[in-house]
Amino acid sequence: MRRLIKIIGKAVLLLVAAALVLAGVLAFNVFSRGSRQLQVAAIPRAAVDAETAASRLAEAIRFRTISSFEKPEQHAPALRGMQAHIEKSFPAFHAAAKREVIAGLSLLYTWEGSDPRAQPIALLAHQDVVPVAPGTDKDWQQPPYDGVIADGFIWGRGSWDDKGNLYSMLEAAEALAKAGFQPKRTIYFAFGHDEEVAGTRGAKAIAATLASRGIKLDFVLDEGLLITDGIMKGLARQAALIGVAEKGYATLVLSAQATPGHSSMPPRETAIGMMSAALVKLEDHRLPMQIRATVSEMFDTLAPEMNGVNRVILSNLWLFKPLLLREFAKTGPTEAMVRTTTALTIFNAGDKDNVLPGRAEATVNFRLLPGDTQASVTDHVSSTVGNDRISIKPFPGNSDPPPVTGTASASYQTLNRTIREIYPDVIVAPGLMIAATDSRHYAGIADNIFRFSPVRANSDDLKRFHGTNERLSIEGYADMIRFYRRFIENSAG
Repeated sequence: MRRLIKIIGKAVLLLVAAALVLAGVLAFNVFSRGSRQLQVAAIPRAAVDAETAASRLAEAIRFRTISSFEKPEQHAPALRGMQAHIEKSFPAFHAAAKREVIAGLSLLYTWEGSDPRAQPIALLAHQDVVPVAPGTDKDWQQPPYDGVIADGFIWGRGSWDDKGNLYSMLEAAEALAKAGFQPKRTIYFAFGHDEEVAGTRGAKAIAATLASRGIKLDFVLDEGLLITDGIMKGLARQAALIGVAEKGYATLVLSAQATPGHSSMPPRETAIGMMSAALVKLEDHRLPMQIRATVSEMFDTLAPEMNGVNRVILSNLWLFKPLLLREFAKTGPTEAMVRTTTALTIFNAGDKDNVLPGRAEATVNFRLLPGDTQASVTDHVSSTVGNDRISIKPFPGNSDPPPVTGTASASYQTLNRTIREIYPDVIVAPGLMIAATDSRHYAGIADNIFRFSPVRANSDDLKRFHGTNERLSIEGYADMIRFYRRFIENSAG
């Protein structure tokens, strides 16, 4: 009995010792990691005529530049109307920069730098917008294409995505041109016309044009991650996330073939049944969640700024990774950061209630984590479905994830510093862009690619993205103009 008591006592002591060691390791990892935030000097707040700028953006919203993959010319008159509005609204910039129309509807401006040896840069935005979901017009507080200014906001489709970025860039460039600013290195302003349908006609053509001229860019800055408020648990301050990586895009079309016939004599296997079973398998056997390099660096940067237990968890992912992944799996936006996602988007089969269709077709969209490829995802679908009677074909416009941009680059530091100057209350960290942007088409001609939109957003705002009641605050829009002006000064002045 005494021997048993001694054994139990030693085991307890070992457990206590192990707990103390573990607590020490956790505490060391928490307190040994200091803040990674750049310290920047305060700068004067640039004057912006916010009301006048807002009215110009409101006018731009009234041009219904809705893109279509199948009918690319359907929005051409609206695009040309908005382009005429741009030319009329920013005369000083148009006097300073050369304007070209690429692929019929995209715009490329070249603001020549004074130093021909300096590597050029590019600011990207897109002119097109997504349509309003049928039947939801009545749900908008303001008509989606009227460009109404009310309650401190500019309302309408495109106010945020992406005419807000496009026009704030132009407002900033116009102000600099009026002030006599001359960039030291050439700045390209590249405005595609079909980003919402993959950018294969617009941004891709602009990038090909620059490549044909032997132009190699230091960096491109496109729309992307935001200044988020209250989305990161345990982070009291807003977080400005710079997209240094972007997910790939792979849409696969699955087709099931069967013998058509009368519904009174159904066979054991039908086209709809086979396709339904395949889709259930894909949803039940999704690709695994993983914390890869970019998201890991984001956590490392945010950890010292976190409060309480969240700081402990992010500082010790070697132990708490499973816990963190379970938490991230609870919502779509967070899960998308750590998984190549599977989304069932289109299903077509049958046209009469008493006829068995000979074909069922489904479209599945995947957003690929860096490290995954179109080929690896196609293999996953094939092995998961496990049915030779279901064919798998890629959709036009698919792309692998573009290369990841390093945060040690001078251009990243310039962007980081600019954010801290204009938004001194925020935390800056690298992040993963979970949607696709035009910037991926520039991977072959740019050393660095950044995806960042200087827009403050909370969880309610995110629902407006491609949704109902899209809007942009006038105050926020003025800060966007200040941001782009300062960024041009910092990166090309």
